[in-house]
Amino acid sequence: MSGGVRPNPVRWLWYVYGGRLPERHREWVLHDVTCRTWALRHIARVFVQVSPGLLVLLLPGPLWITAMCVVGGLLMSLLYSTSSMVESCETRLVKHGYPLGTGRATRAERQTAEDAEAWQRYIERYRS
Repeated sequence: MSGGVRPNPVRWLWYVYGGRLPERHREWVLHDVTCRTWALRHIARVFVQVSPGLLVLLLPGPLWITAMCVVGGLLMSLLYSTSSMVESCETRLVKHGYPLGTGRATRAERQTAEDAEAWQRYIERYRS
């Protein structure tokens, strides 16, 4: 998979917050939610989405209280976003014109190919 045309930083931020990218980025979106590091990319998007919450640290009051609020909010964001990670990625793909289930099928296809390669390496190493 080539990965398609990567969006510029402003468009990427638009994409992170749920916006639809232009057609020329369609292939990149598929790559983004199905590549080997798709889960890490999803978590990175979550960190970017909740980063405006760091402004809470500027509120008056004891820093440790506001810092604990930020940490708690971040942990809750990670919990909820990772529990619906697959569905969120599928929604991104549907928004960009792919049929529902494309992400799951693409990741499963890649995993099957990787498993076959690993099995072949095992056979070559231990069964010959």
